Amino acid sequence: MTTNTEVQTYLNYINGEWKASDTGKTSESLNPSNSEEVLGKFQMSSANDLDEAVSAASAAQKKWRKLSGKERGDFLFKVADVLESKTEYVAEAMTKEMGKTFAEAKGETARGVAILRYYAGEGMRPVGDVIPSTDSEALMFTTRTPLGVVGVITPWNFPVAIPIWKMAPALIYGNAVVLKPASDTAVTAARVVECFAEAGLPEGVLNMVTGSGSVIGQGLAEHPGVNGITFTGSNTVGKQIGRAALDRGIKYQLEMGGKNPVIVADDAELDLAVNATISGGLKSTGQKCTATSRVIVQKGIYDKFKERLLEKVAEITVGNGMENSSWMGPVASENQLDNVLSYVKIGKEEGAKLLYGGNRVSEEETKNGYFVEPTVFEDVTPDMRIAREEIFGPVLALMKVDTIEEALELANDSEYGLSASIFTTNIGNMLGFIDDMEAGLVRVNAESAGVELQAPFGGMKQSSSHSREQGRAAIEFFTSIKTVFVKK
Repeated sequence: MTTNTEVQTYLNYINGEWKASDTGKTSESLNPSNSEEVLGKFQMSSANDLDEAVSAASAAQKKWRKLSGKERGDFLFKVADVLESKTEYVAEAMTKEMGKTFAEAKGETARGVAILRYYAGEGMRPVGDVIPSTDSEALMFTTRTPLGVVGVITPWNFPVAIPIWKMAPALIYGNAVVLKPASDTAVTAARVVECFAEAGLPEGVLNMVTGSGSVIGQGLAEHPGVNGITFTGSNTVGKQIGRAALDRGIKYQLEMGGKNPVIVADDAELDLAVNATISGGLKSTGQKCTATSRVIVQKGIYDKFKERLLEKVAEITVGNGMENSSWMGPVASENQLDNVLSYVKIGKEEGAKLLYGGNRVSEEETKNGYFVEPTVFEDVTPDMRIAREEIFGPVLALMKVDTIEEALELANDSEYGLSASIFTTNIGNMLGFIDDMEAGLVRVNAESAGVELQAPFGGMKQSSSHSREQGRAAIEFFTSIKTVFVKK
């Protein structure tokens, strides 16, 4: 699958073979901890490469869907075993390619293994219902049929978990897949696909084509041989994908941005709230769609919360994710670094008070990396851009309120509605939050960035196309219901 050069060249995976693009062009994947290190090269593919992958998937899907659910599940169990055996191999690529700490990368890879095993088990679970007919001599029931070929477009921030939580349900329900991973994590994606290949997945059932979003991503949405698109990424690109899919009348699933609030009530357990805010907002360098961004604190606890938060933030060690001493790694790319620093500047210009951080880390051992300090603002008002726009970096915006009602109103004052959390010991506060919070994932006394594989996941408002991923909810997107009427 790779050439024998000093820097490995990773190929597309089409119809069971590792193949170079017909363009002859590659691009480099850089280590964000040291931009002078090239982790690998990947293919800058063409529409012809995409056509070949879609054709292979279409042909393979006809046989794949005829297998029993158990037979398809057995393949996924094998993939899980292979991935588990390659945990450090895959996690190392993740850390070196997008920056999250090695511990987080191994945890994400283990989650990928668990997702595969969960969906492998789906092959033996019910897919329909028997429905009473008005005709006493008839049997009526529902079953489900796969979409066909599914295009999977994934981001760089969870380069193992997100592709797998899309591909595994697509496959178990009888679809074939063409994966377009983010270019920033194409090497990690290739190592994941290696696991499927090693497990003996039939040729053409899973294909991977790397390259630009405008050619391969948009091409998938517009391709006449693709029957469904599942996408995670930015709102701008997601809406382009959605429009293209809508024009063709195919199913599409979009998971996009968030501006996720945490509410800290006067009666909150202080240490729990502080630790969860830091974990939810700053782990993975804040590069999670569910990361805590707005920290809405009731005035009675505000000063104590702020003091404890700043103490804990000052203890964070920033450095290469492969070093055990590093709690927070770099942002994923130079573009991400520039984006975060630009928002720090915007925050200061708009009148927010910078309490901590906000600078690029420039020590000798990090000078070639895209490292930024964890950053905390206060005196943030709802109209400021740092309170409204997704930064996707380690930036927390503190906002003081008088009442829980005011906190909920502020939390809902956003075009996004992905995740939210509250810290309180008052059952009334909890129930009000659960009922009134406009978000697809709400968590009580837990950080905003927790997603469990067996539960539905997705957002409201501009965060989502309103479908749900993961758990049994995945069947709703990756299949269509067929009603069957059988007369004696």
